[in-house]
Amino acid sequence: MEKELKTIGVLTSGGDAPGMNAAIRAVTRTAIARGLNVKGIKKGYNGLLNEEIIEMHPKDVSDIIQRGGTILGTARCKEFRTLEGQQKGAEICRKHGIDGIVVIGGDGSYRGAQMLARQGINTVGLPGTIDLDIACTDYTIGFDTAVNTAMQAIDKVKDTSSSHERCSIIEVMGRNAGYIALWCGVANGAEDILLPEKYDYNEQAIINNIIYSRKRGKIHHLIINAEGIGHSTSMARRIEAATGIETRATILGYMQRGGSPTCKDRYYASIMGAYAVDILLQGKTNRVVGYRHGEFVDYDIEEALNMQKSIDQYQFEVSKLL
Repeated sequence: MEKELKTIGVLTSGGDAPGMNAAIRAVTRTAIARGLNVKGIKKGYNGLLNEEIIEMHPKDVSDIIQRGGTILGTARCKEFRTLEGQQKGAEICRKHGIDGIVVIGGDGSYRGAQMLARQGINTVGLPGTIDLDIACTDYTIGFDTAVNTAMQAIDKVKDTSSSHERCSIIEVMGRNAGYIALWCGVANGAEDILLPEKYDYNEQAIINNIIYSRKRGKIHHLIINAEGIGHSTSMARRIEAATGIETRATILGYMQRGGSPTCKDRYYASIMGAYAVDILLQGKTNRVVGYRHGEFVDYDIEEALNMQKSIDQYQFEVSKLL
């Protein structure tokens, strides 16, 4: 580094995810234990440009590890996508004595961190998204909680679906990725799982499967539909018209982003937060923290953004068998 690291900032950006508070707590306490000052930046890059910056002390992160969401808040920021906005953000960092920033969020947040690094601010990104769609890591903060929340909700809908002998289409989140849908489809025993990465839009095949299952004595039919496919309500109308079987759509929505994080999300987010501080202290910048093959690792942001990720073919084949 050109100068000694004295103060780091921490912000959360993009969609919130359970476990972000655990990461904020770990960043704050690890940095202070290492002799650094910490400043919290509220409302993501938007808060940075508006100088919504606060001092962070150990007591400020007490009793937050069990809370969902993010105590720092989050917001979208179009201005930060421009060169002028990025330059302004870097100048504000320097004005507040911030030598490095830990950014907790998804791919869009990483691009913002990359732009700050190009403006001379040391940056490290943490994978905070329920979608599990960041290619450089096998784990993202919030996925475990979100998929368990969805699984439990689907179990409840399945109970009433069985009582009324219905077909249920349950739409889960995940943006353009099908990981929540795949995991819940297997864990909840769905008859059909629709993933953006694999779906061929052959609705007749689903209809045929429903009719075949009913003839075999199956009293309900569960379809897990990923957000990236969507249109669950209109799909339900078409299936009911084609099969004569009462069909209802349930869109789980933002409940999947909330709630107290699981032990895994608290633990992994905590280790990642500490790791981010330590690699900043090692002089690294423009990095992304990940979890691969049982180890916490870091990559160059450019390398991470260029990686590709998709649904594992074997897991998909197994989901169809089950």
